[in-house]
Amino acid sequence: MNGKKPNRLLFLIAIASGTLLNPLNSSMISMALHRIQQDFHLSFTTVSWLISSYYLASAIGQPVMGKVGDQLGRKNIFLIGLLLVALSALSAPWAPTFLILILARLIQSFGSCSIYPSGMGMIREYITEKQASALAIISLFATGSAAFGPTIGGFLIDLGDWPAIFTVNIPVILISLLLGWFYLPPDRDKERPSFRQTVKQLDLPGILLFAASMVFLLWFLLSFKTQAHPLSGILGILLLAGFIYRELHVEKPFIQLRLFKTNPLLSWVYLQFIVLNIYNYSIFFGLPTYFQEAMNLDVKTSGLLMLFNAGFGALIYPVMGKWIDRSGVKTPLIISSFLMVGGALLLTFVFVHLPLYGMAFALAIMGLSYGITNVCLQSALLMVAPPSMTSLASGLFQTCRYMGCILSSVLLGLVFGTKISPGHLQWMGYALIVSSLASVWMSLKFNPRQD
Repeated sequence: MNGKKPNRLLFLIAIASGTLLNPLNSSMISMALHRIQQDFHLSFTTVSWLISSYYLASAIGQPVMGKVGDQLGRKNIFLIGLLLVALSALSAPWAPTFLILILARLIQSFGSCSIYPSGMGMIREYITEKQASALAIISLFATGSAAFGPTIGGFLIDLGDWPAIFTVNIPVILISLLLGWFYLPPDRDKERPSFRQTVKQLDLPGILLFAASMVFLLWFLLSFKTQAHPLSGILGILLLAGFIYRELHVEKPFIQLRLFKTNPLLSWVYLQFIVLNIYNYSIFFGLPTYFQEAMNLDVKTSGLLMLFNAGFGALIYPVMGKWIDRSGVKTPLIISSFLMVGGALLLTFVFVHLPLYGMAFALAIMGLSYGITNVCLQSALLMVAPPSMTSLASGLFQTCRYMGCILSSVLLGLVFGTKISPGHLQWMGYALIVSSLASVWMSLKFNPRQD
């Protein structure tokens, strides 16, 4: 295909089918936590590491694998990522211990987060006409897979228990792998650095310091419901301090920390996006487990209920572009933040007493609030990020999503612990009220120059 334009439709299907693997697998797991917890005889605090480890690996892997793809070839990294997800899909169902299952999830995470940045790079390089339409197709696949993941996961678990959420990846991987092999253009012939040179440019010490600090801090926070490990907290803080010091002094840091100081509006967007994702993923991972453990609902019913949350959030995306074009970011951002407060109040004070259709309504409110705020903050990001740093700013935006998810898993571990009851759900609701009020305050204070 050298010198030829790729077949646009097959090119996009190859990339879209690969990029949906990360959000699909991050959402389907919410329906499997209860079954995995039972099979391996674990507390919710322990099983929540399936969430934390996946997103921690993604937070690190997205920018790292994006840079590796730029250096070593995007098609190569895209196909390698698919093979890593396939390895996970084949090995996870046979995991004899929870530790092996965690390792399989880490492989799945690194594989799937290798696919997205490489795919985006190829679209930017080869799709020069109607590029926004091409990106919309990718976003639709990613958003749809995240939205319908819990429902798909519920039906799969009902048919083949929790291993089915791993094996379902195989046909998707085969489609993307075959189309990618034949229809993604070969990486352009150009002088590339060696693998050793690429590794040197990755700020490997900074990456290791960041990863180690996050692991020890998570271990410390998740230990409160069992037996606190203060040493892990101390180590986490020391490693985080070492990471910050290094990133401020190294020539090519893993994360551009100075960016937060030089562009306070961008930092504001990141902070609000973290808060938003603490809110969203607490609901996304906490409620399916509550439905199955406290209410004794089957996984199919739990999945259908969660569809009201994720589905309504996805439905708002086509509308939001016109709304933001007409009124700017601030008005819809304020409205969606108040919707977050309304959803949190319903969850805290009336949710456990509602019939199923009432629960579905409350979930729809919370889903709408997330969908609107998510699009607003993505638009605000493009407004306030320097044009020359759009790729870097977008990568850090995704890292903030993962950090919000990680913090939500910490919250769920602290609140739920070994047992989930209506009282525990109410405590989760109190935390969401605080986060939603913080979002209201940040929305009122947010004032991008372009607005």
